[in-house]
Amino acid sequence: MSMDSGHPLTRGNDRLLANYKASHFRWSVTDRVATLTLDRPEKKNPLTFESYAELRDLFRALQHASDVKAVVITGSGGNFCSGGDVHEIIGPLTKLDMPGLLTFTRMTGDVVKAMRACPQPVVAAIDGICAGAGSLLALASDIRFATARSKTAFLFVKVGLAGADMGACALLPRVIGQGRASELLYTGRSLGGEEALAWGFLNRVCTPEDLLSQAQTFARELAHGPTFAHAMTKKCLHQEWDMGIDEAIEAEAQAQAICMQTRDFHRAYEAFVAKTRPVFEGD
Repeated sequence: MSMDSGHPLTRGNDRLLANYKASHFRWSVTDRVATLTLDRPEKKNPLTFESYAELRDLFRALQHASDVKAVVITGSGGNFCSGGDVHEIIGPLTKLDMPGLLTFTRMTGDVVKAMRACPQPVVAAIDGICAGAGSLLALASDIRFATARSKTAFLFVKVGLAGADMGACALLPRVIGQGRASELLYTGRSLGGEEALAWGFLNRVCTPEDLLSQAQTFARELAHGPTFAHAMTKKCLHQEWDMGIDEAIEAEAQAQAICMQTRDFHRAYEAFVAKTRPVFEGD
């Protein structure tokens, strides 16, 4: 079985992704915002070896995309993602040797690495089931909107595996705290929408009818903001986990000095003087 989609994104130098033709999910770009829709509703949008690889390649390619300034990731049919497909992933994994298993687990982790490394803010729009690898796609996003009926479960323990998967033990405690993360990773229980909001896992709870539009509206506001500065913020949020406070302050001094050289910074000043709203271009 192939662990690599072999898609030309991994080979080419294309910087425009508006016309990208996805093979394992739906992809569209409108007004600087890409919407990535996991689209296997009959199975609650599970992932396969091939879709993992395509997600990895696409998020890597976003590092060089000039026409996408924010990304919304969602699922179709009233669910986000049920995790790895039982028949197409779980079954075959029971037959792989250790090198094969490690190749797979490293590939799934590479999806999260690529999501964290791309400069665009990623907004997850979560409805219904968000489980296993799906919960990690949500966790790896920068912002999470969901519905009250959403159910997020880091359910690896339910299939006899550690909660340590795709960076969960590093990411989840930073979002909701060590104790709450430990509870979810040890038990695999579902986190409902309202509880997830109270715990800080979610940024906003929406109605099912408004979920995607609110996520896209939020992403569009980011996409029309100072996107170079947004990318710098994302990089600092990610890199400063491993820094002491003095090192972080120095890193931010350098980052802000770089941002002060951008045209967007000058546009903001000129708009303030003219008492108008700045129009940012991301340069």
